[in-house]
Amino acid sequence: MKKVFASDFDGTLYFYKAEDPDKLPMESVEKIREYQEAGHLFGLCTGRQVGGLTPFITGFVEPDFFITSSGANIVDRHYDEIRKRGVDPDVAWAITNEMRAKGFRLTLDVDGDICVFEEMDYPGKYYVVSGPEDLPEGLIHQVSVHTESLEDAAANAAYINERFGDSIHAFQNVIEIDIAPKGCSKGKGVEALRDYYREAYGEVRLYGIGDSLNDLPLIEAADVSYTFPYAPEEVQKKVTKVVKNIVEALEDSMADDV
Repeated sequence: MKKVFASDFDGTLYFYKAEDPDKLPMESVEKIREYQEAGHLFGLCTGRQVGGLTPFITGFVEPDFFITSSGANIVDRHYDEIRKRGVDPDVAWAITNEMRAKGFRLTLDVDGDICVFEEMDYPGKYYVVSGPEDLPEGLIHQVSVHTESLEDAAANAAYINERFGDSIHAFQNVIEIDIAPKGCSKGKGVEALRDYYREAYGEVRLYGIGDSLNDLPLIEAADVSYTFPYAPEEVQKKVTKVVKNIVEALEDSMADDV
């Protein structure tokens, strides 16, 4: 049986709000390498774009797969397609225009590339756009709205789902809103990944870890799931085990006698 471990990124593996430079703890990096060297597969399952990950993991973590933009863009370690879905461009721009009129910052994922509306302090590649004519070629996998509070995120996610829910789904991710094509989620992403790896390896046991409400689809789709003591109570109630960090979860997965 092939063990496949899907990890959320922010707040699980990478701590972007940490004051010290160790935002990607080396003990986690070393344990991931040990996990992969043992013959298991490790990858990321996140609301971020591919381009929102590579500047922070290159030289440290080499995922076997990337489930990005809430399951809308799934690629292998070489960035080759496993599954791709797109938001209807007219819907994407209707949401973009409404949310920008409210003063929120927005990011679009176009085939893994980051597209924003103003220059930003970012170490990786991105495009500054003003309208659809400026976008690079490719599917719009996701629209992300950056709000200022939990209340703003919750209220606007609910509004977007009510107004545009026939074709998209908006996931609240703390104070962010990740808007993916309808039928896409972190859970649907790992299900597609499981099917993909079953063709290559036969039986697959899927492990998932996350820290936030938007990780619930991942947690519910996994055979074994993990979260942390700082996760919302609703998330802690859904998982197989509460662990102190990803290192403990990876060790538990390796020790799982299946």
